[in-house]
Amino acid sequence: MIVTVRPRYACRRCDAGVIQADTPNWLIEGGLPTEGTLAHIAVSKYADHLPLYRQCQIYGRGGVDLDRSTLANWCGVAAYHLAPVVDRMLIHLKRSGRLFMDETRAPVLDPKAGKTKTGYLWAVTRDDRGWDGGDPPAVVFTYAPGRHGRHAMDILTGFEGILQVDGYTGYDALAEPRRVGGTPLTLAYCWAHSRRKLHDIYQKDGSEIAAEGLRRIAQIYKIEASVRGRSPEERLAARQAQSAPLIADFRLWLTQQRGRISVKSRLGEKLGYIHRHWDGLQIFLTDGRVELDTNPVENTIRPITLNRKNALFAGHDEGGRTWARMASLIETCKLNAVDPYAYLRKTLTAIANGHPASRIDDLMPWAFQSPSS
Repeated sequence: MIVTVRPRYACRRCDAGVIQADTPNWLIEGGLPTEGTLAHIAVSKYADHLPLYRQCQIYGRGGVDLDRSTLANWCGVAAYHLAPVVDRMLIHLKRSGRLFMDETRAPVLDPKAGKTKTGYLWAVTRDDRGWDGGDPPAVVFTYAPGRHGRHAMDILTGFEGILQVDGYTGYDALAEPRRVGGTPLTLAYCWAHSRRKLHDIYQKDGSEIAAEGLRRIAQIYKIEASVRGRSPEERLAARQAQSAPLIADFRLWLTQQRGRISVKSRLGEKLGYIHRHWDGLQIFLTDGRVELDTNPVENTIRPITLNRKNALFAGHDEGGRTWARMASLIETCKLNAVDPYAYLRKTLTAIANGHPASRIDDLMPWAFQSPSS
């Protein structure tokens, strides 16, 4: 139990009256939870993948009767106050010259239909550790009710540069003159997705052609591993000297194999996928900051999958937005080796105490310093 003591003082020598200490500021005025409680519930749900109904059971064993709707409301209030922080994170990310983007399902309950509908969490990730960049890694999730490419267009308004994505056609409009919100982007495609296409065929059919494609891609990845963490200039020089000849040979091999195989066969479709995205697969040969694949953004999405498996769905669209905001802060904390609970507790406390909007950059997860540091 937390007891708040508010001393009252009076001066015996004057008539100033009785003065009592002010009440502490709480994020939820008149509510039960402290900022530490709100942080604990959020981290348990979005970092440790513990659904709210299970948290209610845990509290119940300790003699605390809390309804799931109460915990959901607390999460929503916390996410509402944290929204400006997440919005500011996205502004920081869009100032970068290169970003990753991907999307994943976020089932949401549709009360009118009496069933769940499929929403999506769109992830925008910055991770420059592969070339020893100075900007801290971060990810921002944005909830949208669908997977249409216009959502990616809206989220990336103001961003200029290179976007690393998979082969989903919803991103195509970002590279076209009709792009809204900026000039056409350069789309760099993912070699891991190309490899996955061939791997699936090899696992099913034992195709020698697929095996040869996998071997060739492995050679490219071996070179890439040797330059990870080095400067963009060093990476580009190594790629031009070692990877470029392998890419040229791969293109010749790809053309020969496509000429021998029906385009309607399973293998033909997979080889066609690589062919269609060939220009974007070569971008890494011209810019040392570009990675071979979109693994950095896919790694940030994996916890979303675990949470989706355990919690099944969000209660409504606003719950989807809460999910996106909390995941953005927690996953960015993890990318920067910051304790999510310590960060959320300190940040929520600062917001409750009227942290000025002019100093919102102090609340970025990568700027967090623990009390012991």
